[in-house]
Amino acid sequence: MFDINFYMKAHDFAQKMMKGERFDRNFIIEKFESFRSKEPVVYNIETTNACNMLCKMCPRTTRMTRKVETIDRATFLDVISQLRPWNKTEWETWEKFIQEKYGIGRDVQSENNFFLYIIPKVIQLHGYGDPLLDKNMPEYVKLLSDKGFFSYFSCNPANIDIKATENMFDNGLSYIKYSIESVDDQKHKEIRGEASNFTESYKRINQLLDLKAKKNYKTNIIITMLDLNNTWQEEEFKKLEDAFKGLDVYVYLKSEDQQWYRKDFHGTKSVHWSEICKHPWMSMTIKSNAEATMCMEDYNNEIILGNVRENRLSEIWNGKKYEQFRKDHFNVAKGFKCNEECDMHLVGEYLDSAAVTK
Repeated sequence: MFDINFYMKAHDFAQKMMKGERFDRNFIIEKFESFRSKEPVVYNIETTNACNMLCKMCPRTTRMTRKVETIDRATFLDVISQLRPWNKTEWETWEKFIQEKYGIGRDVQSENNFFLYIIPKVIQLHGYGDPLLDKNMPEYVKLLSDKGFFSYFSCNPANIDIKATENMFDNGLSYIKYSIESVDDQKHKEIRGEASNFTESYKRINQLLDLKAKKNYKTNIIITMLDLNNTWQEEEFKKLEDAFKGLDVYVYLKSEDQQWYRKDFHGTKSVHWSEICKHPWMSMTIKSNAEATMCMEDYNNEIILGNVRENRLSEIWNGKKYEQFRKDHFNVAKGFKCNEECDMHLVGEYLDSAAVTK
């Protein structure tokens, strides 16, 4: 989830800034703070950072050095006990906003539909690991369902366990996304490592679709391919679409996250990656070791804003470290990780430079 109310309030200012209009720095600082809810909204809970894949585009493969951990059940329960889902009126207001500002309908299958209609309402249960390796996932899905939350995670279909996934379907899993980079097994292994494949994954996904139809499960199955700027990308995505044509799935081509570290930025079609970063004011990320970090892209937990085993979410969200983190986004200081190691635009890039916050 992210704070849809903050997003809507800040939207017009952000759009004007990106189109060249300049605002006084202190004016925007005060505006963003007035828009910010004092009650935190959690974007994702990384239940585990364990993964058996070696994806060539993932910083986990070559850059992540933090310890492999799985969040404990008590911490997970404590986190979700401090959160609430959006109510019907809030969500209807948000959908109207999407249609008016972006012109994207709720039934369109695309990465921007996914970001605007699905991500804002779900508790995302993945980070730099595969949730299918977390044995507690079926229970976590049920806990979220019982509290009225939508649940979602992305995973590697080579790790599908039919029985465990059926348990998650039965427990009310809202969305599950399978990442598939090629319909050719060898090509898939070249991208995601030897543990991956397409043939067996495709077979298991079809088994799950049969179970879904037979038992009338409401889980939405999403198939995505990353746009890695390969010469064969368009042709391969068409093959993926053809493979799932007529099946009860949501298929889209996803712009690659965090292209900076591979030094081959090839652009994006994603609203998320094109607009000013709003995460410091609208969402929290909880990692597998219970640390609250700047966002899910912080693969090594370099900007730690608190620990949810030690403090309430609201204490962290309204604390001094978060306050400084937001100021750093306005200042765009040299050496600041979000300035130098992220593809997103910082709000400070678009402000008058007269006033600098300390």
